[in-house]
Amino acid sequence: MPNLSLLPGPAHRHWAWQADALCQEVGSEQFYGPWHERRKEREQRDAQAKRLCSACPVREVCLRHALRTQEPYGVWGGLTARERRKLRAGYRPAGAEEEW
Repeated sequence: MPNLSLLPGPAHRHWAWQADALCQEVGSEQFYGPWHERRKEREQRDAQAKRLCSACPVREVCLRHALRTQEPYGVWGGLTARERRKLRAGYRPAGAEEEW
């Protein structure tokens, strides 16, 4: 069951940044591969998506959104789902105490 509490509220301002995203100019298949995609094909597709993201004016906002909502698929803000999971795993909010 998805955790819907991670999603931002329904306010339009949360999504306005998407109108300026360069990915709006290409199909979603560039950022989301088919389930049967081979590794080499996925690596090539991901590299192309990352190149587009690198020039995108809303890349940072996109990445923050994907991290905040724990987006499980696709390239968001120039990072793959695997890269975002690794980033989240090492993330500790400022001031957070270690749990032993």
